[in-house]
Amino acid sequence: MSTVSDGTKQNTKKLRFILLSAFCNFVKNSLDPSFQNPCDNPSLRRLFRAGRPAQLKILEKDIVDEIIFRTQKQRNRLILELMARGGMRVGEVLKLTPMDVEDRKAIIRDPKSGKEAEVVFLPQKVADRLRRYIRENEINPNIRIFPITYAGARLIVKKAGNLVGVHVKPHDLRRHAATYASRSGTPLEIVSKVLLRHANLSTTQRYLGKISDAEAMRWIDNLYG
Repeated sequence: MSTVSDGTKQNTKKLRFILLSAFCNFVKNSLDPSFQNPCDNPSLRRLFRAGRPAQLKILEKDIVDEIIFRTQKQRNRLILELMARGGMRVGEVLKLTPMDVEDRKAIIRDPKSGKEAEVVFLPQKVADRLRRYIRENEINPNIRIFPITYAGARLIVKKAGNLVGVHVKPHDLRRHAATYASRSGTPLEIVSKVLLRHANLSTTQRYLGKISDAEAMRWIDNLYG
């Protein structure tokens, strides 16, 4: 079992262990009552228990601002802003066409939620830059605005992070959008239902992460001067 699980995450190992244990119980209950489930072993259960939840990376606003401002290529900057300011997933950004952009809204077709469509509300400046980019590049209405691959988008984000000496993944920017909105006083319901478009609040709460010492002291200073 440990050999088969080599190189996998702890939670993946746990899942495989559970599936194997369930199969062995089926054999015992349905085929051979004398069969001993090898997974009924305290040592194995400890070995394949779930790992601790990973600490989510929370990017401070000044870091995200610097990442965006240092990105010179207009296309790359827009990709970053749509995730960091609009809370969009990288796949949603890459699927956008000019037909999906309406004033300050971006329409997500066939979203992850299974709905027919979802709406992303964009800051005015980001929406203006996006429409200008579409116009200046004469992008056809039904053609993708950013015709690059997922790997290409991830590389853009990685290189942008390298400009300020931090390791950044696309989802870190979406998580920043949620965290910044929440800590700026936006009601959790708005962060969840409007910005992130989550089905339930518990999913959003996992996004918000821990408050750093620096941020805690900043909040105390804002409260008491």
